[in-house]
Amino acid sequence: MSHTAHIPSHRKPRQRASKTALRAGVAGGVLSTIAVAGAAGPAQAEPVTQTIEMPTITAGLSTSVAASAQATQAVALDLETQAHEDAAAASAAKTAKKAQAEAVRKAEAKKKAEAAAKAKAEAAERASRTAERTTLSAPSGSSSSSSSSSSATGSAASVVSFAQSQVGDAYVSGGTGPNSWDCSGLVQAAFATVGIDLPRVSQDQSTAGTQVSLDNLQPGDILYWGGAGSAYHVGIYVGGGQFVGAQNSSTGVVQQTLDYDPPSGAVRVL
Repeated sequence: MSHTAHIPSHRKPRQRASKTALRAGVAGGVLSTIAVAGAAGPAQAEPVTQTIEMPTITAGLSTSVAASAQATQAVALDLETQAHEDAAAASAAKTAKKAQAEAVRKAEAKKKAEAAAKAKAEAAERASRTAERTTLSAPSGSSSSSSSSSSATGSAASVVSFAQSQVGDAYVSGGTGPNSWDCSGLVQAAFATVGIDLPRVSQDQSTAGTQVSLDNLQPGDILYWGGAGSAYHVGIYVGGGQFVGAQNSSTGVVQQTLDYDPPSGAVRVL
C-alpha cells in the first residue's frame, strides 16, 4: 500500500464535471436563444416601433380634441351672452317706446288743458270788459261832450267798437296786438278794421286827417297829446266825453274821460 493511500485527495469529484457540462449546456442554450432572438430582432423592429409611438399620437389627438371642445364651449357661451344682450336691448327699446308714447300723450293732454284754460281766461276777460263798459258812467261837466252825445254809426262805430274791445290789454312799447299794444299801434289797428291804412307812429297820425276842435269831437276822431306833427301820444275818442288809449305799462289799455288826461288836439279821418 502506498504511503499516500490514506491522504485525502484534493481533487474535485468527477460528478462535478457533469454538472459543469450541464451548466455549460444550459448557458449555451440560453446564448443560442439570445442569438436567435437577436437575429430575428431586425425583422420585428417596425411593429415594436409603431407600438411605442402609439401613445404619442393618442396624446396629441387628445390635446386637439380638448382644445376643440374648449373652443366650442367658448362659442356657445358667446352666443348665449349675445342672446341675453339682444333680449335685454329689445326689452329696453320696448320700455323706451312705451315711455315716449306716454310722454307724448301727457304733453298733448297738457297742451289741451292749457288751451282750454286760455280760452276760458279770454272769455272771462271779455266778459269783464263788457261789464266794465256797461258800468262806466258818463262824465259830467266836460266841455267837449256837448256835441258828442250821439252814438257812433258806420265806420266810426266799427273803430270805436274795436278800440273798446281791447280795454284791459297790456301796454308794450312797439306792440301791435293782438293782446298788447302801444298807443299808435292800437289806433292803427282800429282804423285798419274799416280799410284805412294809417301811419304807424303818433307824430304822423296827428296830421293824418283834418284838424278839429276839442269842442266839436265825434266818435272815431283821433286825439293826440303834444303838437300836431310832433305828438308823443294818441288815442280814439269814443263819445260821451271818453276816449280809449294804450296809456302806459302801469295801466295798459283803458277807457277814461277826457279830463283824466286832457288831449292837445284832434284830427278827423272818417
